[in-house]
Parts: sequence; C-alpha cells; structure tokens
Amino acid sequence: MKTDIKGCSACPKGQEQFESFRRAGRKFVQYDFRTESGKLFSCVAGSLQEARKQRDSWQQRGTA
Repeated sequence: MKTDIKGCSACPKGQEQFESFRRAGRKFVQYDFRTESGKLFSCVAGSLQEARKQRDSWQQRGTA
C-alpha cells in the first residue's frame, strides 16, 4: 500500500486502510485492519465488502 513504511503496514490501531488496484484486467482491494490491541489483519479481495467479510470472520474466530 502507498501508506506502508518499508513494506510494513502503517495502519493505526482501531482503523482500516485499503486501496484498489488492477491485475490482469481484474480489480482487487488490498485491505489492512489493526485491532485496538495491535494485531494486524491483511488480505487481498475482489471488493471492499468481501475484505470486510473476511475481517469479520477473522475476528469471530477469536484471532483478533
């Protein structure tokens, strides 16, 4: 992401960051979310809605 610092996510605690990009003619979203405790969730998905669903599933599994 453009906000990364030396390849590491600069996503602040309790917030999300995302940006879209195209690869092979398809649109994707790079998504980062950092919990209040500092754990980072990151994924690439076909849409922002899909990325948020993956984040919610990650949180429900208790890994957050």
